[in-house]
Amino acid sequence: MYKILAQINKMILPSFTKQRLDLAKASKWQMAIIGFRYFVTARALN
Repeated sequence: MYKILAQINKMILPSFTKQRLDLAKASKWQMAIIGFRYFVTARALN
């Protein structure tokens, strides 16, 4: 389930790494997206 969700994240959600976003200056919604992507990726790898 998490592997499928990780693939959907990759297609739909923005990649802040490619945009060179500074985490110290990220807004709350950007931090929420980063946290969600991390959570899903970590679960998909297990």
